[in-house]
Amino acid sequence: MKHFAILITLLRDRKNFLEDIRKNVRVESKIVALLISSSIFFAVYGAIIGSSSSFLQAISSAIKLPALYLITLIICLPTLFFFDILFGSALGFSQYAALILATMSIISVLLFSFAPITLFFLISVHDYNFFLLLNVAIFTLTGIIGINLFYQGMQLIAQTSEVKAIDMAQKEKEIIPIDEFYPITDPLAKPEEGLQKTRTRLLQFWLILYGLVGSQLGWTLRPFFGAPNEPFQLFRNIEGNFYTQVFRTLLSFLGFDQ
Repeated sequence: MKHFAILITLLRDRKNFLEDIRKNVRVESKIVALLISSSIFFAVYGAIIGSSSSFLQAISSAIKLPALYLITLIICLPTLFFFDILFGSALGFSQYAALILATMSIISVLLFSFAPITLFFLISVHDYNFFLLLNVAIFTLTGIIGINLFYQGMQLIAQTSEVKAIDMAQKEKEIIPIDEFYPITDPLAKPEEGLQKTRTRLLQFWLILYGLVGSQLGWTLRPFFGAPNEPFQLFRNIEGNFYTQVFRTLLSFLGFDQ
């Protein structure tokens, strides 16, 4: 239960949770708790969408959905870590892992909150294309919310670190006024601002990359739903990409397929 208690703390008091990560307070225990709790929520939702096909597909999807988010983290985390420390970040690798796991946990909770709605449409609407597009929309919405919260969290940590650094510098300089500490007329007086802007741009690029990797990896690990009238498959041949298939499914749902 303590694992879920840590997750509830994240949901109720995200600011203090992020501050604990910035201060490196019990980060390892947070990583374990968030990994376990998010995997459970992902597994439950995976079992629901997989049950649209068969029992074996439900078991497979319950395993593959948590794996999808975890593998995406493993692929993308080193890029964020090394580029960010190159431009001035003082956070450790475990702190970055905790931040991304916090995002994963929020996404898992949002997906779990959609579970009753998904189950309702699974029972009441027997249309594969509709159910597929519905879940694409749900995954997209929860992913956007999670990525946005991650971006806000990274910005909050960066701003807090900058304020702490200025406060410490002021104490060392016997409380020099901020205008004197950073003269506005000197264009070289705030090199940290340039680094922060660069880190922000890199973070924005990384978030796009994270979304692209996650969506294509989901296509690689398919099926999660299981196509009707087809036998159970653990994996399918890699062909095409996620985006063209969603477009084709949309056309089929609207009756434009030939």
